[in-house]
Amino acid sequence: MDQLTDPAAVAAALEATGYLPDEGLATAAYLALALHRPLFLEGEAGVGKTALAHALAEVTGRPLYRLQCYEGLEASSALYDWDFGRQLLHLRAAEAAGTATDAAELEAGLYDRRFLLARPLLQALEDSPAVLLIDEVDRADDEFEAFLLEVLSDFAITIPELGTVRAQTPPLVLLTSNRTREVHDALKRRCLYHWLEHPDFAREVAILRRRLPEVTETLARQVASATARLRELDLLKPPGVAEAMDWASALHALGARELDPDTAARTLGAVLKYREDGERVRAAGPGVLFGAG
Repeated sequence: MDQLTDPAAVAAALEATGYLPDEGLATAAYLALALHRPLFLEGEAGVGKTALAHALAEVTGRPLYRLQCYEGLEASSALYDWDFGRQLLHLRAAEAAGTATDAAELEAGLYDRRFLLARPLLQALEDSPAVLLIDEVDRADDEFEAFLLEVLSDFAITIPELGTVRAQTPPLVLLTSNRTREVHDALKRRCLYHWLEHPDFAREVAILRRRLPEVTETLARQVASATARLRELDLLKPPGVAEAMDWASALHALGARELDPDTAARTLGAVLKYREDGERVRAAGPGVLFGAG
């Protein structure tokens, strides 16, 4: 953090890892670091929300802990759980050794830290400072959102048997959402907010060239142009940067140095992930990708 003294320094450090942010995103990342505030990132899938957390972990030298959200996610899966198998072995070992005489002492021994299975939230607090990625929070339930409010407010977790675990340095928290549903205002109020757009043409070409240096300049520009055209269609899943990189990689693997209609048609599965989207683009003809009639 000593070297990340302003948004420009953050942008330069991120670029060194291969992640190319725009000015707004670099500013949001800097403020999250400087103010110890969670950063809430929204945008279409594939625009680089998760990748930013990995890049910031590399830039800051911090460990990254990722909590992948899903419907039905419970606090125990995010915080901690007790290793019942090891506890049972401990009981049997005590019985075999003839030391299982003091019930209170034995019970206390069962809830020792060595029997605790730390999940991502607890890991991020204990391994301080860290980067904590709470990925696709919009997929979790309202109850889990409410639980997160307390954790993000205090950066502390109370374990009844062991006491309170508090981060010495608040983790750098990034929450991502693909906006499959609206996240409650109470959670957003605790965070800085940034909406990630798809990159413009020049930045997408730069990303492809940086991440895939083996791909020719011509192919990178043609893939970026064709991907931008696909995003203008009413597709079920418009392609993100990740899909553009997949497409460029697939084309390079086939020996392509530029994009032509035949190779584009054969590799659409790298950039479009729904049958209906592929059929629509093929039915529209090459003009939809190359701007011809």
